[in-house]
Amino acid sequence: MNERLKKQVDFILELDKMKNLYRQTYVLHENRKENDAEHSWHIAIMAFMLAEYSNEPVDVFHVVKMLLLHDVVEIDAGDTYCYDKNGYKTKADREEKAARRIFGLLPDDQRDEYYALWREFEDSETPEARFAAVLDRMQPLFLNYTKNGISWQEHEVYKEQVLERNRSYFSVSDEIADAIKAVINDAYDKGWLK
Repeated sequence: MNERLKKQVDFILELDKMKNLYRQTYVLHENRKENDAEHSWHIAIMAFMLAEYSNEPVDVFHVVKMLLLHDVVEIDAGDTYCYDKNGYKTKADREEKAARRIFGLLPDDQRDEYYALWREFEDSETPEARFAAVLDRMQPLFLNYTKNGISWQEHEVYKEQVLERNRSYFSVSDEIADAIKAVINDAYDKGWLK
């Protein structure tokens, strides 16, 4: 095996660890939490299916690549629950260190490209990154809502917390923003959010 292929295979094998990283969101048809690989796959499909709702044109392939790579860092850094204030204090440093190690497994050109995609997602300044981010928030929100707010209830999450987490992305898509707001309001009315 040549050196480039060996590095690529090593990276591919490292990604298998995402299948064992469990999030706080439950899958719909089982009583278990989803893993990072399932989450990344799900939102990658959402990207090309829902791109028509972006308020700005986006390069869908670019968005999909970003979404498939955005949680790779959790192999080392772990999944930080979105409402865990203490976890967020060290999240950026943990994830930066993880990104450098994990993407560092790759040949230099792919290392640089994948790190740049991850960084773009984190910085959330381009239309593609902002669209990716709204999908990353929408997917667990809709799963949680469809599962009667199970994770919100377990963690005693407040309606304002969910609104605050999503508010800065409401300008990305009018239709998706309306759907997110409707779900949050209905979950609150049903008592799933405090």
